[in-house]
Amino acid sequence: MAVIGIDVSKQKLDCAWLRDVTTGKVKTRVFANRQQDFPRLVEWLEHQTGESLDQLYVLMEATGIYHETLAYWLHAAGIQVYVLNPAQVRDFSRGLGIRGKTDKKDSVVLARYGATQRPEAWQPEPEEVRKLKALAARLDALDKDIQRERNRREKAEFAMATDILRSIDDILLALTRERDRLQQEIDDNLDQHPDLKQDRALLQTIPGVGPAVSLRLLAMLRSRVFESARQAAAFAGLVPVSWESVSSVRGRPRLSKAGNPKLRQSLYMAAVVGLRRNPDISALYQRLTTNGKSKMAALGAAMRKLLHIAYGVLKTQTEYRPQTA
Repeated sequence: MAVIGIDVSKQKLDCAWLRDVTTGKVKTRVFANRQQDFPRLVEWLEHQTGESLDQLYVLMEATGIYHETLAYWLHAAGIQVYVLNPAQVRDFSRGLGIRGKTDKKDSVVLARYGATQRPEAWQPEPEEVRKLKALAARLDALDKDIQRERNRREKAEFAMATDILRSIDDILLALTRERDRLQQEIDDNLDQHPDLKQDRALLQTIPGVGPAVSLRLLAMLRSRVFESARQAAAFAGLVPVSWESVSSVRGRPRLSKAGNPKLRQSLYMAAVVGLRRNPDISALYQRLTTNGKSKMAALGAAMRKLLHIAYGVLKTQTEYRPQTA
């Protein structure tokens, strides 16, 4: 078994093979972050380590989109891939007492992390889910652009700037048409995968979960296999984290916020709507606030409850039924 850390940036890949865990000896090399150069990277690893592909353990951080092509390519080649949370790696580096930061140092830290921490292996998302997530992200971006143009139009209208209004209207028309086209592409993608379409319909039977929230929940819950609703909530960053130490520290528990912030924003709005429309969410919120919990803490619990309900609906493949009598 050979443990390799790869620090991924837009232009290059800094690779470090940890030759000896005890002495910390490493072998390093830099490759371009281009798919046509990936075979050279693998050849170098095989030559240096003397191991077969299934005995290569490659660790990298989740770096936006720049790590994705490499991760999918290495996994398809039969290499075991680990995609790590950058915050966890940063804390590990601090624990080692490493000062300063360079790409080479980061790759070595990743290798040492893999040799000592034994993280969970990364599994690629199903292709249809990966496409759905990309389309949903683009839809979010278009919605933001449309809202910005509407805000600009309001200001221009107040200032009676006719020429500016005409320009903004042209842009709004183009953005709206593109949004409609993108929404149709999402619908077509779901039509091509009836299981995903059925899952989204089931999610929308939950009061408070509309089209936008159901799309994000679907993309998250079908991106990997979750063993439990609690595991899914932890992945989404909805599990409370305690912040106290005997009597010296008495901080309030707070959400870990380790997952997708867009999903949490959607669940927050869904929880607010659920206070009025969802009997389970309403009952939970009332019970917690009556027992002295703050409104924000109760809303956090409501968000977590919604995710648990969504997990249960998909697992049982049944429509939502209120649990509150």
